[in-house]
Amino acid sequence: MVSLSHFLAVLLSTIIFLFFLHKWLRSNSPKPRGRLPPSPPKLPLLGNLHQLGSATHRSLQLLSRRHGPLMLIHFGKVPVLIASSAEAAREIMKTQDLIFSNRPKLSIPARLFYNNRDVAFAPYGEYWRRIRSICVLHLLSSKRVQSYRGVREEETSLMVEKIRRLGASSKPVNLSDVMSSLANDVICRVALGKKYGLGSNFKEILAEYRVLVRTVPLWEYIPWLSWTRRFDGMDERIARVGKKMDEFLEVVIKEHRARERRESELDFVDILLDFQRENASRDPIEDDTIKAIVLDVFGAGTDTTLTSLEWTMTELIRNPEIMKTLQNEVREVAGSKDEIDEQDLEKMPHLKAVLKESLRLHPPVPLIVPRELTQDTKVFGYDVASGTRVMINVWAISRDPSLWENPEKFHPERFLEMSTDFRGLHFEFTPFGAGRRGCPGITFAVAVDELVIAKLVQNFDFKLLDGAKSKELDVSESNRKCPLLVVATPYIC
Repeated sequence: MVSLSHFLAVLLSTIIFLFFLHKWLRSNSPKPRGRLPPSPPKLPLLGNLHQLGSATHRSLQLLSRRHGPLMLIHFGKVPVLIASSAEAAREIMKTQDLIFSNRPKLSIPARLFYNNRDVAFAPYGEYWRRIRSICVLHLLSSKRVQSYRGVREEETSLMVEKIRRLGASSKPVNLSDVMSSLANDVICRVALGKKYGLGSNFKEILAEYRVLVRTVPLWEYIPWLSWTRRFDGMDERIARVGKKMDEFLEVVIKEHRARERRESELDFVDILLDFQRENASRDPIEDDTIKAIVLDVFGAGTDTTLTSLEWTMTELIRNPEIMKTLQNEVREVAGSKDEIDEQDLEKMPHLKAVLKESLRLHPPVPLIVPRELTQDTKVFGYDVASGTRVMINVWAISRDPSLWENPEKFHPERFLEMSTDFRGLHFEFTPFGAGRRGCPGITFAVAVDELVIAKLVQNFDFKLLDGAKSKELDVSESNRKCPLLVVATPYIC
């Protein structure tokens, strides 16, 4: 048992240490200049990190309600501007988009994406503009997305058959697992030319890759704690996973260079290798750049697609009257056809409204990937310094009661009565970002989402296991850690 006197001595020493540390940090940090955005009180070393819960976007929403829609907080020593209103998002992603278009260099993505040779994390500049142009013009143009229509239709048909087999054996269907496999198979075929599933360790490597990319270690914000890297095993884990992924992609590229191919079946690696050959004498792209772009495609095309599909099906099952309205629309358009195709989707306004409403309530990335300011500027009269990180809370904006009637309610019909879209022109609704750093793969993502949801509601009626009531289905973020288990009954015309 520690004596009271010893405890008090330790406590007093700690208080004195923190007091002098705080004084030293204040004396050695640059004095703020001008009129700064509102800020919550912060602690020495930690800044405002102690005020962030497991759902950071929710914590920031609560702070913004007290301190305003444009708020300056600190993650350790890093100043971060938080935008939680459509007006602030417009100022950052449109009015001053150019000076807000840089990316901070994050240590883990830098190592996993070949020193940020990808599109998502590359710093703003000539290299990024060139690589993004390649993606927009050669990989993700409307014409190219349309060319993969057969892949999407075939894979969604296989998904339907898989669910039918499970239903025939009276087994519950893990919709999360089914939709995850679908997203992975579509992206594998489009990006790599074939599926890597059972019998391959690619899915396991990719899953660990995703976890690492989302990880921001404490020493990223508090350099004083960088000594912990010797003991937390993070560096070894990054090196191991990065090596495995690089070896896998190296084999993929070698196979593509050696194989015979048909012009009508070009995948992303084929297209990038063609571009590499055609520009070999001018401004070639390296193999590492090709690998980094492919990794971007998987990061943006699998995780976010699965998240969107899971939330959409969760909300439909939770709202059976909306599910029924959508089923009636899809089945009426399908008529006597066994399988709908992508042409049919244009006749389904309610389907599009359902997906928009799902993206509004549950944006796949609640906090858009951070930006970094490249020069001092003013935002709404506040002074913001160069080097400040910027995060846009699209989750909070899409639930702002001043912008949306009954913002917490799943009400797709609102989008039948308005022209608001998610392609970066309406800043109250930007689940894919906007401006120079907006997601270039919106068209591809939406094509997959619409076809999957349409085929699911066309072919099956869904209910929860063991007679659970649909209204009791949890729609908090914690629920997405659990698989969506359902009973899927085949629909008979």
